[in-house]
Amino acid sequence: MGFAKALKCRECGKEYEKQPINICEWCFGPLEVVYDYDGIRKVMTRAHIQRGPHNLWRYRELLPVEDGPVIDMHAGMTPLVRADNLGRMLGLENLYIKNDCVNPTYSFKDRVVAVASTVARQMGFDTLACASTGNLAGSVAAHAAKAGMKAFVFIPADLEKVKIVGASIYGPTVVAVNGNYDEVNRLCSEVADNFNWAFVNINVRPFYAEGSKTLGYEVAEQLGWRAPDNVIVPVASGSLLTKVWKGFNEFKDIGLIDQVQTRVHMVQPQGCSPVVTAFSEGVMDVRPVKPNTIAKSLAIGNPADGYYALKVLKDSKGTATAVTDNEVIEGIKLLAETEGIFGETAAGVVISGLRRLALSGAIKPKELTVVYVTGNGLKTQEVVEDTVRPLVVQPTLASFKKALESK
Repeated sequence: MGFAKALKCRECGKEYEKQPINICEWCFGPLEVVYDYDGIRKVMTRAHIQRGPHNLWRYRELLPVEDGPVIDMHAGMTPLVRADNLGRMLGLENLYIKNDCVNPTYSFKDRVVAVASTVARQMGFDTLACASTGNLAGSVAAHAAKAGMKAFVFIPADLEKVKIVGASIYGPTVVAVNGNYDEVNRLCSEVADNFNWAFVNINVRPFYAEGSKTLGYEVAEQLGWRAPDNVIVPVASGSLLTKVWKGFNEFKDIGLIDQVQTRVHMVQPQGCSPVVTAFSEGVMDVRPVKPNTIAKSLAIGNPADGYYALKVLKDSKGTATAVTDNEVIEGIKLLAETEGIFGETAAGVVISGLRRLALSGAIKPKELTVVYVTGNGLKTQEVVEDTVRPLVVQPTLASFKKALESK
């Protein structure tokens, strides 16, 4: 039956049976999955994990699914790249990039949707849906196709065209809403109340969010069963950051790693940085903002997990930084030119945030630092179109030499 026992309110502690709900009926707090950790400790050893599939399902015992088939598109176990070139430029000797650009639909969202789609099918749903800033739409559409389910994806109408194509190719119903993500999300909450659909980031959200923990598990395993000294995480809703932290601590609690002394560093784009603003002001109240940034995958003005992300920063003695759109573009180019990894705007956010942290001394040269790159740059090509400056030549050696000299 799996090791997920129930849902529990993160505020008042009231427990519920596993069902498609995400809000406590008593205090309106968010719900979270509760596990039988004693049972997990008996079966989940390092050797057990290493015998498992080379994807996120190697951590199945710590995911909220029942026994039986899963929706498996081979998401997870993405490369942890030692970033020597970028590290030398920034004065960091132990820098790594967790490259989630290479998941099946080219973003980390495949992790959360793999879990959510499996849970949805196990609960008997025939339709998968979501509110999305882009990457989630593609992943939901793909996993629904793999599962033989219908799909509805709701997106802001001004979303990057490449991301719309990237979702549409799988055959979902795409609903383009004239509004920002927060308005799309409000509409989807109403739709979820009226249609018997599994909205992965609404009524199935407690299960969906657990998929992000695998980014913590994998890094710890790939580093030789240890947690890093620092992680740099892009923040939209805040859920990813909280689940990476939870992943490290679950590994410690069941005895797979010795300790967690990781400092968690949050980065947001300045045009949508409500959580960073709250951190800078020393408050736990995250005030919503209207997004205005090229980093559309992070453009959530009212982050559902902002408060909990701030708690992680406090517990881990981490930091929060906001970067400009120009820095985002510079970060994309810097990662590509040093490590050969083309990340989307969220990658530009974390790399420019990393640069600030390194130059300020907040991250020390010998500390083991991991940067999470969560999406592929082919999805946001338009922001770096100025890099296209070919040498135009005639088909002669003389013409090539002349052009080379002029360059």
